[in-house]
Amino acid sequence: MISSHLLLTSYLQYYSYGTVTLTLRRCVITIPAYLSVYVLTGSAAIVAALLFGLNRALARADWSAGERARVVGGAALILVLWLAGAIALGAAGAFHASSGDVPTLQYGVFLPILLGAPLIWRSPLVGRIIDAVPQQWLVSVQVYRALGVIFLILYADSKLPGLFAWPAGVGDVLVGVLAPIIGLAYARDPKQNGDLVAGFNLFGLADLAIAISTGFLTAPSVAQPFALEPPNELIALYPLVLIPVFLVPVSILLHLASLAKLSRTVTDVDRRRKIGVAPV
Repeated sequence: MISSHLLLTSYLQYYSYGTVTLTLRRCVITIPAYLSVYVLTGSAAIVAALLFGLNRALARADWSAGERARVVGGAALILVLWLAGAIALGAAGAFHASSGDVPTLQYGVFLPILLGAPLIWRSPLVGRIIDAVPQQWLVSVQVYRALGVIFLILYADSKLPGLFAWPAGVGDVLVGVLAPIIGLAYARDPKQNGDLVAGFNLFGLADLAIAISTGFLTAPSVAQPFALEPPNELIALYPLVLIPVFLVPVSILLHLASLAKLSRTVTDVDRRRKIGVAPV
């Protein structure tokens, strides 16, 4: 038996073999030991996959080695610092709220999107990067969304309420399963399957919007409309909080990048048709 005690702001955290138990004011929450491994390993693997895919795409687009190194290095710095910041804030309990507190989780969810979305649509450099990355890769990489099955696992273990776990878990698994299928279809026939990509992105964004909404409605805070059993405490606690404050914004930005690329492709085809040049 291994145990230690660590006092963090408003709650007492202690470790034992197989579980982590949190005593929050008068509520005891048991966090499965596998959850940290699952979320941290998954997050690190997603960052590695994004950087590997970006480097390979830029190489195939004939970017110079120096320019490629600067872009991939900058992306790595942003993603690693973002993930490290999310881990530090989550472990410190910065996103946790009790039933009488104003929620703070929304800052971790929406701030990265508000910073990243304008760059996708307006930054010349980000536009060049998106142009270099194949559309089928932007779509297929979201296969990692199938990791959202963890919500259903935690629901089955009575750790999450069904009002949140079912739509978030099922939606994420569907997006993850569809991602490589839609990506392959687009790679085979971009002209015929552009609408599939658009529909996939809209479905993926809708899934995330539902997950965010049900997460806020079920997580304890002053804005929670009703009590649930079990309460949705885990979503605002480390390590599960890394999903809404890191993986959800990453997924939304990938969807927006895919839609931006699709819009540019359609605009370019229309322009070529107007000037009498055959579309590529």
